[in-house]
Amino acid sequence: MRVRRAGAGLAMAATLAAMAGCGMSGTALRGRPLPPERALISVTPLDGSRGVRPASPLRVSVSEGRLERVRVVRVGDARDRPVAGRISQDGLRWRPLDGRLRLRGRYTVDAVAVDGHGRRTARHTTFTTFVPRHRFIGYYRPEHRSLVGTGMIVSFEFNRPIVHRAAVERGIRVTARPRVPVAAHWFGNQRLDFRPRTYWKPGTEVSVRMRLRDVQGGPGVFGVQHKTMRFTVARSQLSILDAAAHTLTVWRDGRRWATLPATAGEPSSPTYNGKMVVMERHEVTRMNGDTVGFGGEYDIEDVPHAMRLTTSGTFLHGNYWAPPNTFGVANTSHGCIALRDVRGGRAPTPARWFYENSLIGDVVEVVRSTDRTVAPDNGLGGWNMSWGQWRAGSALR
Repeated sequence: MRVRRAGAGLAMAATLAAMAGCGMSGTALRGRPLPPERALISVTPLDGSRGVRPASPLRVSVSEGRLERVRVVRVGDARDRPVAGRISQDGLRWRPLDGRLRLRGRYTVDAVAVDGHGRRTARHTTFTTFVPRHRFIGYYRPEHRSLVGTGMIVSFEFNRPIVHRAAVERGIRVTARPRVPVAAHWFGNQRLDFRPRTYWKPGTEVSVRMRLRDVQGGPGVFGVQHKTMRFTVARSQLSILDAAAHTLTVWRDGRRWATLPATAGEPSSPTYNGKMVVMERHEVTRMNGDTVGFGGEYDIEDVPHAMRLTTSGTFLHGNYWAPPNTFGVANTSHGCIALRDVRGGRAPTPARWFYENSLIGDVVEVVRSTDRTVAPDNGLGGWNMSWGQWRAGSALR
């Protein structure tokens, strides 16, 4: 036993002497440095991450050396889609050009870095993004590629309450050519409208850019729309109903074009005052008093040349059932504006003429009625607000 311990001691001494002879002394370390470590590639989100949120950062970086190339791909849909990005000038970082990740996506990251000695290091990682249970959609007007009147207001109705209104408003951009200021206004948490300070000028081209895909509208609720809608503003037409004089005066491009005898709401159900915008046009429609709170007072299946002015049920329409001497003389309706017409609407009548010369987006203004001014959110009534009041309703003000 004593012999073995002595042998072990001698072997250790010999080993240390050999290490010293092979350059492990302090003097030898200064003369022959160890080779540098290769550049380390860091990727965020971490490899294998699941349920990554859209706002989470996507980054690739190295602590030393430089990134030579980075390829990030969103896998899925009909084909794989590369994610555009840029390496910083110093080569230390890569960032995507669009900072938001797509929901329900699987991403792959392939990066190559080179160190100061020209040696390359590669890294491959994957991660998946959050899959939401609920989505929100904005139903909008006017329709894509439509020709509208100068009073058209861009209006979104969302299928779910919007909690993060600023984020959703930021995801919609309305621009015009020629350029004019356009502002947003929220009516509650499910409706968002856009309008300029004054009526659009004829010939204006308007673009509505929707970038709501993966925008969070509320807890666990994300948008789906990513599209651009365009419409064109036609000639200017403003029609003014004087409820006391029982006339509808039509102004086309700033000049009085026609004055038509009309009838408005009777004293017990007067027509709203204020500016209203044509929202819908129907050659024939059914009007039932039950749908607007008048019980069974009327149910007319074939009302001709009808144009909706409010959500609550105000129309400007043709009337074939009232005596002809009613128009221009008395107010007899349940709140609508009516022009003389014939059953079937095929004869040349004031109602048919007005219908054929009107567009969605035209403004109809009622004056000298005994009722209050129409609410701004009853139809496209936002023109009844001042520009200051309108802008105050933005979540980004």
